[in-house]
Amino acid sequence: MYHKKIKEDLDCGIRIASKVFGGKWKCCILDAINRGINRPADISRYIEEASPRVVEMQLSELLFYDVVEKCSEDIYPKKSEYKLTKLGESILPVLAMMDQWGLKNAELVKKSLEELQDSA
Repeated sequence: MYHKKIKEDLDCGIRIASKVFGGKWKCCILDAINRGINRPADISRYIEEASPRVVEMQLSELLFYDVVEKCSEDIYPKKSEYKLTKLGESILPVLAMMDQWGLKNAELVKKSLEELQDSA
């Protein structure tokens, strides 16, 4: 994981949350795990727009911050699954609110995106 040379301000809750949960697909990954989609390959299929490599990278970051834990079976072929920790479960109400906001405002966002594409 990349480490900045300049000390980060970790006295701001928004910056801390952005550091841990920010990233294009982390919220979608957490949603997938919460829905019972636990294997990396299955998560990649669930989030079609994200490459398997990006899913693996973001799972590694979530693992680093103890948001998810990795469970591996000692069988061949090796199977890895992820599950939410207590910290990961604590973000679920925020994800639910984000989902509600997105659904409520979907038409406005779609309209803005269409206008942007038309002007290009």
